[in-house]
Amino acid sequence: MLVKKKGFPEEEEIVLCKITKVMPHGAFASLEEYENLSGLIHISEIAPGRIRNLREYVEEGKVVVCKILRINKEKNYIDLSLRRVNESLRRKKLEEIKQLKIAENIIINLAKENNKDPKELYSQITPLLDDYDSLYYAFLDVIEGDLDLKEYIKDKKLAEKLESIIKERIKPPEVTIKGTIKLSVYSDNGLDDVKKILSDFEKVNNINIVYAGGGKYSFVIKDKEYKSAEKYFSKLQEKVEKVSKNNDVEIELVREKKH
Repeated sequence: MLVKKKGFPEEEEIVLCKITKVMPHGAFASLEEYENLSGLIHISEIAPGRIRNLREYVEEGKVVVCKILRINKEKNYIDLSLRRVNESLRRKKLEEIKQLKIAENIIINLAKENNKDPKELYSQITPLLDDYDSLYYAFLDVIEGDLDLKEYIKDKKLAEKLESIIKERIKPPEVTIKGTIKLSVYSDNGLDDVKKILSDFEKVNNINIVYAGGGKYSFVIKDKEYKSAEKYFSKLQEKVEKVSKNNDVEIELVREKKH
């Protein structure tokens, strides 16, 4: 981490840790996002069930994702749990760390190109972290035009250069909804009616429909925001429901499940 957080995390917080010492009844781990903090993972919090060999789960230098169980600020003592972090939480945390490193590397490389200390440049935009959970999310707002870095960085040319690099290296995430439309039309003008139905479906914002064979059509809805993507999917559902009332049409909308 370019700059580590000061103070203590919150109980129940998911944190990135590195195992520093393995003992018979647990392991010590440093909190990688925080300054000079470490905690203990008791053997009962490493994995469910009986553990015969701790080193099958933890070893010195291994990076793990843990949950904060208890904090004693007076004694500078933190209890951690490895087993209470499911795969979904672990992946989410690792993705957040990956995004943060992308943002930090942009700062580091720009500072080096301009013979500046990366931490000094970083310190100029740390006020952003009062309003954002991560520097990466702040950079996403730069891309959207909702954040002006010139308000934080004294050197205006440097601010413009940083904005340019952010837009070049960070691509806004997309929300994707996929599925299939099973469609059969039994009217005299079946083919033309199919084209009209699909043409109407394609009026839904951000949707792409492709013939998949056997009376099936694959659709993809993409948007930058979850709410918008869901809104467009709801519009598609409404259109499908309207078409289903036609006695000459058999239609089914199937949404693909996330894995």
